[in-house]
Amino acid sequence: MVLMERFGLQGRVAVVTGAASGLSRAIALGFAEAGADLVVADINLSGLKATASQIEASGQKAVVCQCDIANQNEVAQLFDLLDSAFGTIDILVNGPFAFNRSRPEDMSLEDWNLALSVCLTGFFMCAQQAGRRMIKQGRGGSIISIGSIAGALALGRGNFVYSVAKAGVHQMTRELAVEWAQHNIRVNALLPAQMRTPSVKHWLEDPNTDPGLVAHLLKGIPMNRMGESEDIVGPAIFLASDAAAFITGTLLPIDGGNLALNAGGSHTW
Repeated sequence: MVLMERFGLQGRVAVVTGAASGLSRAIALGFAEAGADLVVADINLSGLKATASQIEASGQKAVVCQCDIANQNEVAQLFDLLDSAFGTIDILVNGPFAFNRSRPEDMSLEDWNLALSVCLTGFFMCAQQAGRRMIKQGRGGSIISIGSIAGALALGRGNFVYSVAKAGVHQMTRELAVEWAQHNIRVNALLPAQMRTPSVKHWLEDPNTDPGLVAHLLKGIPMNRMGESEDIVGPAIFLASDAAAFITGTLLPIDGGNLALNAGGSHTW
């Protein structure tokens, strides 16, 4: 196989959830550029249509499904749509998140359940639907979940339930990788640090947010910048492609060196 062909996704079909904006949208557009056809899903229909329009402008097929991945029936309908549109699946990207910042002592059970239902249960339901089809097809596949460094470290700042959910995503990734390796289904996760997605930009621009927060965050990132949505595209294409054929159960940080940094501060020259 020619080297660059290993990184191509020509002839592949991908389902990308959360594709109306942010990281999942960037991944969906990157997959299309690499040659994949897509089913894109999100609760935000107008954002989905904009993503699909860009995919089609690149010459690939795009099927839109308005879907709340926390709803079992809607997840089933998403994969029924996949079956009718393409009849096959090669790649799944689990992307959405939902949570309300809250201190643990103040958190309502509703907020707890919201985060876990989307960030963990929803990811599982999509992975299960994709995995069943990949096993039946008999040619393997790639499942990629968007985790977070929040699932590897305690961030504070009201991230409690988000961090718990992402830690669950990381362990689910490892467990599914081991369970499905016999079927050549590779299961990996991408762990972004602070990324300048629309939701993060909105948070940073909130008048109630500490104006010194960005400077504080950058102290933990050796590359001294926040990530951009485009920073996750290359790693996602790699994990989806044949170039990563022997990689499964991996949690890949996309963090500018955040996890590598000594939490107590590194030596300065």
